[in-house]
Amino acid sequence: AQLNWEMKKCTIVAIRTSAILIAIAVNLLHHAQAFRGCSSYATDNRVSPLKKFRIQNTKLSKTKADDDSSEGIDISLDERLYRVRLSRAPGIEWGTDLSFSFVYVRNMDPTGPAFQSGLIEEGDQLCEIKEDGKDPINLLGAPFDYVMDAFATLGKNTREVDAVFFHGSKSDLKAVTTGSTQTDGPEMITITVIKNKGAEDEEEVKFQVPEGSNIREVCVNNGINVYQSITRWTNCKGKQLCGTCIVNIAEGSLFTNRKSMDEASTLRENPDSYRLSCVTFAYGDVTVETFPPINAAQWTR
Repeated sequence: AQLNWEMKKCTIVAIRTSAILIAIAVNLLHHAQAFRGCSSYATDNRVSPLKKFRIQNTKLSKTKADDDSSEGIDISLDERLYRVRLSRAPGIEWGTDLSFSFVYVRNMDPTGPAFQSGLIEEGDQLCEIKEDGKDPINLLGAPFDYVMDAFATLGKNTREVDAVFFHGSKSDLKAVTTGSTQTDGPEMITITVIKNKGAEDEEEVKFQVPEGSNIREVCVNNGINVYQSITRWTNCKGKQLCGTCIVNIAEGSLFTNRKSMDEASTLRENPDSYRLSCVTFAYGDVTVETFPPINAAQWTR
């Protein structure tokens, strides 16, 4: 009898252990799926950002006389611009501010080609790279993902590139690039909101707001509902607790902050362009669609 009882206890322990291991495995799989849904260099709707980003209002590039292709940045237009020949692995740690654009030199490896060149300084803005025999890639104000993709897609036999940098701050470069006068106020961006897309009462409205504005706040403050079903009245008021303020970033997703693991997990059943508007901040022009199609399970989370 004592033996039978010991065997039963061992069986119970084994069952409990198996249940715990299964739960851990399911949890790890769940987070792995969420991680794949996070914004990264090539998620579902961010594949090949080189095809999506366009430089606007730039006054530094010159075009060839016989066509519309660019000859690259004319460094003679400003004494702070310079061109340098670098290894494709320059030994530079790149950085950006919270806008995830205007990539600059954050740090350099003292033994790397960039530092050894004696030209590049920490804080310099990256403006362009060019492979031999190919058109230059304009990186003025480009999102971080775009810049990393530009380096990643260099030819496999490319060992060196010509790079253009700017000695100065982001605001200095913006002033030179756009030909505008610097101001002390925040930069303004355009958030375009498409309400009821595809319906007869579809409407498009535009808002000029400071960069870094929260999508939910912009919408709610202008009388635009971002909640579906009864959560219009029962939501968490922007505290990221209900997971129901779902919008679709139809254009400009590269100009928003990256998804957290928690947000990606909440939206794991939806396209990567779907965001919780309460935790989405715009640092460039974006187009937002309200009431995107979602699974019924998320109507009243």
